[in-house]
Amino acid sequence: MKPLFLAISFVALSQFAGATEINVTFSEDFNEALEEELGEREGDILSSEIVEDLNRAFERVGVSPTKVSVTIINAKPNRPTFEQLGDRPGLDASRSIAVGGMKLQATAFDAAGNELTELEYGWFESDIRQSVGTTTWSDARRASNRFARKFAEQLNVSQ
Repeated sequence: MKPLFLAISFVALSQFAGATEINVTFSEDFNEALEEELGEREGDILSSEIVEDLNRAFERVGVSPTKVSVTIINAKPNRPTFEQLGDRPGLDASRSIAVGGMKLQATAFDAAGNELTELEYGWFESDIRQSVGTTTWSDARRASNRFARKFAEQLNVSQ
C-alpha cells in the first residue's frame, strides 16, 4: 500500500508543480529485497532522489516529457540500512561499508502516450576504498544523478 501512496503522491505533486509526471516502481526482485532485508522506507528515499534528479536534469536541458516511468531494477547501499541494523546487531552504522550503486530503466512519453525514448542504466562502485566516508545510499545517489543527466540528454537529442 505504501508504494501505491508514494506513486500517487509523486503524480499529485508533479502535476501541482506543472512538471513532468514521474512514476517510480521497483522490479520484483528489488521489491522483495526492500520488504525482506533493506526496509520499505529505503524505496521511498531512492524514489525521491530519482524524481529530484530527473526534474533537475530536465530543467537543465530544457526538456519536459509528459510522463516518465522509472523502474529501480536493483540498488545496493554503501552502509547498512535502518532495517538491516535492527535485524543484525553485529553491523556497525559507521564502520560497516560496502560498494553500492543502482540499476534503473526508464521510458519517457509525450502527451499522446507515444514513447519518446527509453534508457537502461546502471552504475555500481567497484573500489571499496571509494566507499569510506559515504552515506547509506551514496553510490545509488551517484547512479541516479548520472542516469538522470544521461536520460535528459538522450531525450533532448530524440526530440
